[in-house]
Amino acid sequence: MKGDLFTNDHMVQPAAGPGMSVQNAKSIRYVVDGEMLARQGAMVAYRGDLRFERKGQGVGGMLKRAVTGEGLPLMAVRGQGEAWFAHEAQNCFVVGVEPGDEFTVNGRNVLCFDATLSYRIQTVKGAGITGGGLFNSVFTGQGALGLICEGNPLVIPVSPQQPVFVDTDAVVGWTARLGTSLHRSQSIGSMLRGGSGEAVQLRLDGDGYVVVRPSELSPQKEH
Repeated sequence: MKGDLFTNDHMVQPAAGPGMSVQNAKSIRYVVDGEMLARQGAMVAYRGDLRFERKGQGVGGMLKRAVTGEGLPLMAVRGQGEAWFAHEAQNCFVVGVEPGDEFTVNGRNVLCFDATLSYRIQTVKGAGITGGGLFNSVFTGQGALGLICEGNPLVIPVSPQQPVFVDTDAVVGWTARLGTSLHRSQSIGSMLRGGSGEAVQLRLDGDGYVVVRPSELSPQKEH
């Protein structure tokens, strides 16, 4: 076969070793040797001796965002082989979590992660009174976390002298040691999302980084 499609730009090359890597801007490759976890329905291809098993649907088996009442079911991938993961052609990134780190992330941005990582569901402090609450997952341990984002994310430094205000529908996640609270802006309410009246943002204080996607989540996209 000839043509641009069959050049090295698109051809999958032999894996360098087990674990997670970015295959291209829109997909993540995982060389499985044991177990890993992924968003249900995100596997687009695999080869080898792999088994896919739905995780439980309780709080321990899903990343839940109570603002919408929806969760993110997970699946366990076990065996030896390679799998490729993607979601709606969104951009893919890998975050390395080290011992002592905490990374808080919205469940809609999780694609896959190492089984060595632990996560807990927690309410975002200060956001419990809007839309029924805002629930994120906090990842700890040591391993790789594969994320998806509509467009190229913005990584904004936060310092004690310069807090950052983000739209709750645009925030992807943030690092440890950042405090959260609600901030209401009557003056700019009419300029956000074409609405009117009071606007609410999530305020982040402390020393770290917040990751924001360059678009807001529309109700149509959410469903």
